[in-house]
Amino acid sequence: MSRKCDFCGKTPHVGHNVSHANNKTKKTWYPNLQRVRHVGSDGTVRRVRVCTRCIRTGVVVKPA
Repeated sequence: MSRKCDFCGKTPHVGHNVSHANNKTKKTWYPNLQRVRHVGSDGTVRRVRVCTRCIRTGVVVKPA
């Protein structure tokens, strides 16, 4: 299962942890994904993996 938001397409970002001695190690930042139930345009309810930003802005329509 991919770590990708089903609505906005947000994916993990990669970069470096940089120590005080300027040592660099790989680091990955993951989006805050949640599994929620979503009502589609045709009225069907299905589980989707979405980021919390999409939930908070109302992009995801939850069943009543």
